[in-house]
Parts: sequence; C-alpha cells; structure tokens
Amino acid sequence: MTPNLVAITGIGSVSPYGPLAGLIPPCPTPEPESITAWPTPALRRAFLVKPFRPASVVPCLKTRRLDRLSAWVLVASSLALQDAGIDLGQPEPEKFDRARIAVVFGTGFGCAELTEAFYQSAAVNGWRGTDPSPFPEGLANSPASHVALWHGLRGPNITVGSKGVAGESALIQAASLLRHGQADLAIVLAGDTLTRAIYEWYEAAGLLSPACYHAEALPGSLPEAGDSVPSAFMPSEGVVALVLEPAGRRQARAYAHFNSGRWVAGGQPVQTIRQMLGDSIPSLIICGSGSPCANGSTIALAREISGTNVAVVPPQIVPPQIVPPNPVAAGLPDTSAFLHLILVLSSRPRGGQALLLGTSGSRTSGSGTSAPRGFAALLLELP
Repeated sequence: MTPNLVAITGIGSVSPYGPLAGLIPPCPTPEPESITAWPTPALRRAFLVKPFRPASVVPCLKTRRLDRLSAWVLVASSLALQDAGIDLGQPEPEKFDRARIAVVFGTGFGCAELTEAFYQSAAVNGWRGTDPSPFPEGLANSPASHVALWHGLRGPNITVGSKGVAGESALIQAASLLRHGQADLAIVLAGDTLTRAIYEWYEAAGLLSPACYHAEALPGSLPEAGDSVPSAFMPSEGVVALVLEPAGRRQARAYAHFNSGRWVAGGQPVQTIRQMLGDSIPSLIICGSGSPCANGSTIALAREISGTNVAVVPPQIVPPQIVPPNPVAAGLPDTSAFLHLILVLSSRPRGGQALLLGTSGSRTSGSGTSAPRGFAALLLELP
C-alpha cells in the first residue's frame, strides 16, 4: 500500500435512497417524484429526498429553525461517525481530541431555501419589512458550523464552494489537513437541496430530461458506448458524509483509500492527470460531476484519459437493467461525486485503482474543441 494514504472509514448519507449509515444496500432504484413543494404549471419531477424526522434518526436532534441542508448534514455526519465506530460522547482523549477533528463541507448553492425565503420576503414586504430570521441560516457555511456545534468539534472548519467540483475539492482539502498534521480526523461532506429557483433555472436553460415532464419517459438518457455525453438530466438532492483518517491509525474497516488528487482551473487536464497517475492505470473512472453543464466535458475527458480499456461510470440514476450492474446516481447540482462513489462501492467493484473525475463546465477553444474550465481528479485505491 502506498504510504501516507488517507482512509475512508465511515459513510453517512441522506439521499433519494433515504437516510443511511454505510453503503447503500441492494434496493430498487428510486423513482422520480412529482414536485409538490412549490406550484408548477404542469407535471414536474425530480429525484427527491422523502420527508423524514431527523430526531427519529439522530435522537434529540432539533432542526425546526434550520434549512433542510443543515438538517441533512447533521444527520449524515452522525451516521458516518456511527458507521466508522466512533462515539464522540465517550471520553477517549487519547483517540479523539475534538480540537483536532476537522469539518470540510462542499456545496454548489449552500442553504438556498432560506436564501430564497429571505429575498422573497423582501420582494413582498420591502427591505424594511423583511423577516431577518432566515438570513443567518442562509449563509453557505452554516451547515458546517452546525456540525461542529452539534458534535463539539473545535478543529478546522472549512466550506468549499467550487462550481461543478465542490465535493471533489472538499475531499482534497480534507485529505490535505490530515497529511499536513492539522487534524487527526476529518468529517467531509458534500450536498445540495433542490429549490424552485434552481429547478426553474435548469428548465429555462433547456437542460432537463423529458422524464421531468412525462411519467412514462425513462429517467435520463444514457450514452451508448461510443457516444460522448448524455444530453439531459433529472435533478436530485441530498448530502453524503465521509469520515477520513490516516490509514492504519486505528483498527477500522476502510471502504477505500485516497491516494492523491489534483484540482486545476484551466490548463491541460489530460497531461496533469497522467502526471498524477504516473505508471498506474486505473481500472475504473467514476464521473463525479452531476451538473448538467459538466456531464459532457467530464465523460469526454474520462474517455480521452482511458481510451477503451477502462470502465467509465457516468453520472446518471438509471435502472440497473439498462446499465448493469451499477445503478449510478445523478443530478446533485455540484456535489454528486460522493453519492456516485458510494453507489459504485456498493456494487462491490474488484479491487485496484479508481479515478474520481469531475469538471466545472466546458469552454470552446479556438480550434472548436471543447475543454473543461476546471477539473478535479482523485486517485483512490479500492480494497
């Protein structure tokens, strides 16, 4: 095993599969649901998190004043710690110093629901009559702050907002904290909620799948082996939390090991990624970006790196009978990488190396070719 590896020892998620600790067990692919949280002119569908009581999953958790995103990160972080076998309520100072536990949160849009509520109040009542109560909870770093407060953590607390690759960037940042001795343990999270404004933006941009409007349509369009990109997508929402710690620090099961990562704005992605890989050839590439603007450049980049010798898992929720054997999730606007990763791990891939790859949209060069504006690439070792 490569020295200085960082192990993923715990997983917690709140997704269309429900709130879960650990990997997602074999189950039917979630069905898209009709949107009822806001008025729509006709049928509008998405992969939604079904309503649940956070206190039924994490006892005594109070979330009445919180944005859904903050409530979900509290649940997901608690489930991830539980899955890692870590009980912060027990006095174990020699193992877990709360001043050395970091929280790193990646998000595309932050607490968009309460932000919308604040501005809608201003639009209706004017600035003097605006309800100020949603404002502090609408800040993008509120979820990470709530995780630290709930678990009593005093280590580094970082929120990453990175278009298209927020989850990947958060994982790279958390691993860096561990490797540089700035933390002994890290809870790294990524997630977004689906709101009316976000959905309507996708709709106005013409990015949504026909399945959003027609119940009989398949949820998403997946490319054939020789195609480059899916043309449309169906939005989703959710949060995934991972517990990271230095490999071998304690006796704990590791789902995967983080080997190395790169995050670059512009540049030459293929050359940079091949430099990171060295002589190794990953057997699996997971296209992490769920943003519809990023799907094309991510899958195209994956195939440019891999040729035809590597399995490429694109970012879509599809019934397993269409793309056996891995149902893969899509649609989390900028933070789907973690959900894609744990769904792939749930399918028990053979051991070896996997490349988690995300891009932040694409630009057209002078020659007319499409290239990502920025990208993140993470090399993982699977047990």
